[in-house]
Amino acid sequence: MDNCLFCKIAAGTIPSTKVYEDEMVYAFRDIAPQAPVHILLIPKKHISGWSAVTEESDALLAHLMRTAAVIAAQEGLQDGYRIVSNCGENACQSVPHLHLHILGGQKLPDRMA
Repeated sequence: MDNCLFCKIAAGTIPSTKVYEDEMVYAFRDIAPQAPVHILLIPKKHISGWSAVTEESDALLAHLMRTAAVIAAQEGLQDGYRIVSNCGENACQSVPHLHLHILGGQKLPDRMA
């Protein structure tokens, strides 16, 4: 998608601090981290959010979740981490591109908000 911030980051036209990349996904450090480790994991294929997921997305979604675990291990988050994904305006999804936040590196608060 031409105007999508995350599509531009995955394409390399907007700089980011890459953590992981393969043919299906791209991961980079959040520029406003909410934990010592805060990584965004995105599919390279544009999907606006969870509401836009179809059966055709199943393999990509499984890969996304498996990759989140690989990245957490790579980042040394063996004591635990949180995976968060906002869906829609009321959930504060600020970029309309499906993405996971991988948060860790310290004891996280009990409350999500």
